[in-house]
Amino acid sequence: ALEGCFVPWWAGATCALGCLGRWDNARAEVAPRWEAHGAGATRRVSEVWALALVWCGGAGIGRAWLAAFQRRRLAASLGLVGALGVAFFTRGVSHPGGPRRRPIGRKPRWAPGKRPGPSPKWRFVEADESHRVTDAKAPPGVRLTGAPAGRQIWEYDDEDAGAFTEEEEEEKFDPSANPNASDRVFRRQRLAAWSKKDTKRTKEEEDNTGKDTPSIIEGALHRGFGFYEKLQCEDGHFGGDYGGPHFLSPGLVIAWYVLGKREDLLNGHQREAMLLYYRNHQQVDGGWGTHVESPSTMFGTTLTVVAMRLMGADPATDEAVRRGLAFVRTHGGATHTSSWAKFGLCLLGVMDWDGHESVPPEMWLLPEWFPFHPCRMWCHARMVYLPMSYLWGRRYVYRDAETDPLILELRKELYDGGDSYDAIDWRKSRSQVADLDNYSPVHPLMKVAQRALRLYEDSRLVAPLRSWLRRRGVAFAAAYAYAEDQQTNYVCIGPVNKVYNLLVASDDGTRPDRDVAVEMHCLRVPDYLWVAEDGMKMQGYNGSQCWDTSFLAQALVESPAFCRTYRGCARKALAYLEKTQILSTPEATASPAFEYEAVPERRRSFRHVSKGGWPFSTSAHGWPISDCTAEGLKSVLALTSRNLFADDDDDDRNDETVGTTSSFAVQRLFDAVDVILTLQNHDGSFATYENNRGYGWYEALNPSEVFGDIMIDYGYVECSMASAGALRRFHDAFPAHRPREIKLALQRCGAFLKSIQRPDGSWYGSWGCCFTYAGWFGIEGLVDATITAKAKAKGKKKHSLDASTKRHVAKACAFLLSKQNANGSWGEDFTSCFDKAYAPRGMEDYGDDQGGGVVTTAWALLGLMAGSCPDVDAVQRGVDYLVRRQQADGDWPQEGISGVFNRSCGITYTAYRNVFPLWALARFQAHYKPLATTTLKETSS
Repeated sequence: ALEGCFVPWWAGATCALGCLGRWDNARAEVAPRWEAHGAGATRRVSEVWALALVWCGGAGIGRAWLAAFQRRRLAASLGLVGALGVAFFTRGVSHPGGPRRRPIGRKPRWAPGKRPGPSPKWRFVEADESHRVTDAKAPPGVRLTGAPAGRQIWEYDDEDAGAFTEEEEEEKFDPSANPNASDRVFRRQRLAAWSKKDTKRTKEEEDNTGKDTPSIIEGALHRGFGFYEKLQCEDGHFGGDYGGPHFLSPGLVIAWYVLGKREDLLNGHQREAMLLYYRNHQQVDGGWGTHVESPSTMFGTTLTVVAMRLMGADPATDEAVRRGLAFVRTHGGATHTSSWAKFGLCLLGVMDWDGHESVPPEMWLLPEWFPFHPCRMWCHARMVYLPMSYLWGRRYVYRDAETDPLILELRKELYDGGDSYDAIDWRKSRSQVADLDNYSPVHPLMKVAQRALRLYEDSRLVAPLRSWLRRRGVAFAAAYAYAEDQQTNYVCIGPVNKVYNLLVASDDGTRPDRDVAVEMHCLRVPDYLWVAEDGMKMQGYNGSQCWDTSFLAQALVESPAFCRTYRGCARKALAYLEKTQILSTPEATASPAFEYEAVPERRRSFRHVSKGGWPFSTSAHGWPISDCTAEGLKSVLALTSRNLFADDDDDDRNDETVGTTSSFAVQRLFDAVDVILTLQNHDGSFATYENNRGYGWYEALNPSEVFGDIMIDYGYVECSMASAGALRRFHDAFPAHRPREIKLALQRCGAFLKSIQRPDGSWYGSWGCCFTYAGWFGIEGLVDATITAKAKAKGKKKHSLDASTKRHVAKACAFLLSKQNANGSWGEDFTSCFDKAYAPRGMEDYGDDQGGGVVTTAWALLGLMAGSCPDVDAVQRGVDYLVRRQQADGDWPQEGISGVFNRSCGITYTAYRNVFPLWALARFQAHYKPLATTTLKETSS
């Protein structure tokens, strides 16, 4: 009787229990992973397949419980209640949690004073010209592949560029005032290039006056768009500094040193500018942070001081190096830095490989059905630990480490206690890490796994099998790294695996084109380097070109009048987006990357569909992302609807264009929306590059110590909002294309956004600082996911939402309003992300005296206006704040860092200080203000 009554119910209940409420993970495991282009989470066959398998598994677990119940009823019943309680109350895998129990609690400090800037001979080079400059330096037969659009490098021009002007001397970098560079070098060059153009501007246009006197907000928009248009690059993209992390360029310096100090990898001018950057960011305690706003850490300091030593700085004569080494020794020596820093030290030969935990390449040989397989990891973590596994498996070490005097000196300088280098207990040091670095302590489960791997490494019994598996694992990792090189035209997904893939290419003797591969890697290193007033840094990507351009395009389109006025700028942006869609242009399909889009090749390299997506940076980079694809699609749909290419004698200024077409091929738009649909998880969320392939417990295997939530591709409020907006706008324009899937995707996305909202109405931002950023995304995402074509057909206004959505939007607006400062601003810094708690007055150090900032204020305003906030006065005060903070030339001040990744590391977006205030002002002027004078005031009253 029990069996007949409970087994069917148990099948469903144990499904929820087994997944801990994470149906998206269950579906990811049992549904086909490699589906045709445009399939995704909304296919009926995948739904039925997933449901059937999970149901059968649940029935089996139910029968097992019944057997236990018949023997020990009380224990089984208590176990049932407890398990169901865990299943019901456990947060979904994509919930970021917080606040953290251990807040950051420290602040960075720098000595006051102006710092020297880089040589004025550095010249920004972009797109086609950048390819010509690079190819001219390449050996015969070696040329860059991939589309040149968006590529940006810095070239040292030996011709005399003149001395710094008095104004430039006055604006030199002072980290005590703001450690975030303002990107003055790039901006000055773009403004100088603009001044040489024949832009056909009239005196009236320059003064923002004409026949009609503009309002204060219209004047601010004219100044803002007029200024930012001048920064647009010739191929249509908007460039800017995407630096911030301090741990990136030292890895490149280590590779340069161990490969014989190749000048084609890092030349003397680049090394000089890098040393300048390190000196400019050293803090009063002698250390460097993980990023520019971070207090000093062992992670940042150990790598930076080693890089300075490798580039010639001597502690005997260099106070900066002496202080840096003293900081390292004070905090326990290099054995107490984090695992990522230890890995670089092992490559260099200043730490024994016994001091680093195992990264066995054999893990790639596991069957894909195995509960843990590295192919299920988040792609950034996967692509970093891929070359790491090769290099660890090979025990790769600088070949002259035992005889190089500098390496022998570093072995003495980096360690504390007076013991000799050979006397250090390296096995014991593996688990040592300073509290400064220990953001994400290694979980007990990972400690057990690491000790099991130690036994595996030490066992003589399995030595023959281990040796055979090691050879196969190393070969697999080398082949996989080569596929990544080809798929990205040797750019690679990011700077860390870029450097390690270079070392793999130099060591892999099985490659017939090993020398060519190394040369190709060297040619792409400048893609990651950026020059600003604080020196030369290594960026967190090869730029944010597509991302920034798509936001500017939407800000421009927000106001039809300004889109028309700055039509030339809009045309160039559209042309760039057209060239940047991945594997969708003749240049892209002619590159080696196109061959890897075939299903067998994608299976071998665990790649998601790429064709039709948009990247964060350039087409050559080759990795599509859900929100970048969505923002690209939204921008193209908006721009192509504005009739930008119509002849108009009244508006002929700056009409030079990069492209000649006025619209995309419809199939390319279909490709983009199909990619977006494939990236939806079954809980309705959208992850970044791929579906969530793993389980929540993967995070217990995070070995990094310095980063949080890096093991799987979680669903994010930002990616979900962007994808919902793109799907909704696409459905409005093309209602006949996959209507059922799009409507279902929107419904699921809205449900996810509601589920991840905190009780106080906020959302946690994973890619920006932080709750104001996520608040905008959350509110606009809910509105886009709820307002469908069906609702429009019934005559509902844009702000007419169902009761549930209204409650969630109202809570979110109330949260944002509760954080507004007296001067109308909002402000928080990266500590909101680090601590997972709102940082009141967060911009006090680098914004205004009330802790407000222009970027966070713009985000809050965009969210409030998207939610049709009835508190018109609060929105007006925020708008007034943005207008007051605008500078005379139309720019806004550079304030605190606005981007973040992996919970704990800030990253720079210099474009944000222009794009988002402009977008907020345009939305207010064109949409919110007219609505506020009627409907909203009536609603409020």
